[in-house]
Amino acid sequence: MRVTPLENWIRGKVLPPGHGALTRQEIAAYQLHRVQEVVSYARRLSPFYRELFSGVDGRGVEDLGAFARLPFTTPDDLRAHGMKMLCTPQDEIERIVTLQSSGTTGEPKRLFFTAQDLELTVDFFRHGMGTMVQPGGTVIIFLPGERPDSVGDLLARGLTRMGVKAVPWGLVRDLPAARAEILRHHSPCLVGIPTQILALARGAGGEAIPKGWVASVLLSADYVPTAIQRELERSWGCRVFTHYGLTETGLGGGVECEAGDGYHLREADLYTEIVHPGTGEPVPDGTTGEVVFTTLTRRGMPLVRYRTGDLARLIPDPCPCGTVLRRLGRVQGRGAAALSLEGGSSINMPALDETLFPIGGVLNFTAEVTASGGRDQLHLCIQACAGEEERVAREALAALQRAEPVATLFRHRALTVGSITFNKDGWLTTGTGKRQITDTRQRRIAD
Repeated sequence: MRVTPLENWIRGKVLPPGHGALTRQEIAAYQLHRVQEVVSYARRLSPFYRELFSGVDGRGVEDLGAFARLPFTTPDDLRAHGMKMLCTPQDEIERIVTLQSSGTTGEPKRLFFTAQDLELTVDFFRHGMGTMVQPGGTVIIFLPGERPDSVGDLLARGLTRMGVKAVPWGLVRDLPAARAEILRHHSPCLVGIPTQILALARGAGGEAIPKGWVASVLLSADYVPTAIQRELERSWGCRVFTHYGLTETGLGGGVECEAGDGYHLREADLYTEIVHPGTGEPVPDGTTGEVVFTTLTRRGMPLVRYRTGDLARLIPDPCPCGTVLRRLGRVQGRGAAALSLEGGSSINMPALDETLFPIGGVLNFTAEVTASGGRDQLHLCIQACAGEEERVAREALAALQRAEPVATLFRHRALTVGSITFNKDGWLTTGTGKRQITDTRQRRIAD
């Protein structure tokens, strides 16, 4: 098993040439130095951080424990004070990304990146993809890539630098055409959104891609259902890897190695903490909490102790690949996205994903929780392979009553099935990958 290629890349950033092997102590010392720098930099140049860190000097952050006592930044700060978080003149900004609120109302988040910031992401993609593809290989990119500096464009640039043929395709809007493109390239690596890649493998036409044709797959989204990963491995006989990243992290955050057990983080560019979602206090390694990160090298809009809302844990054990890099465990969705039900229980999209995607013929689904007669009801709209709707409905109902943790909700009558319907127009497959539970009880949306 090869050591993750991120280790040598990060070693070159952390240590001077010829210094020797990378250690956790050297990474920690580098990160402490960087957080001291970023606090001073942001406080000096950003009106927002000048107020937030009033009385705080980066040089006074004596250790990472002291850093953990600094105030957080949040998505609400981005929405309300984004322009005041800038640390460079606007004419140095190369790209602005606008993220709409997941709810029905609310100001969007705007992220600002300099050319130098984008270059850091290209460099991460160049090295992080080394697990999935080697020089001379081909990667078909089923991600938005039409616009300069979009995620697909940045990935293509990184692949080109490592001697890999990049085929930017964009989102999957025509399944037969996308499958035909896959068959034009022998042993390609595919990169895309989980439900879209699943749709290429399942359903009418899915058999056109023979087992063994696809060399590897990288699934990229905030949450990657394990059920989809296993189905692709079964259908295509290939390795399926996952990536974790947000626009706020600069699109790249961490990626799995050959061990396939946790995301190795880009530790030279990001410092990652796990805190208790309620108290904000740090939790021990191995304990699930909220992911908080600090950008260590970003110039345009640094983020300091930024609360993502994502739930995960830092894995305490060494990785089987032998690296000294830390691993972030599989992201379990967002804490705020869980819908509260009667009796103190809750339900979220990841639980439904792991319940429904193992059912053959399911391509995608949406979910809605309503209230009727004083009871919470779950309504599912499923996109299934043509002709398999009756079987899928039967198996979906059985799975809801059997698969934990969802089955407990039905057993304790915290939730009942209101309806299972089917969508045949194809729009569930061709969406951008943002999947959500609609809660009509409170007229809000949880993603």
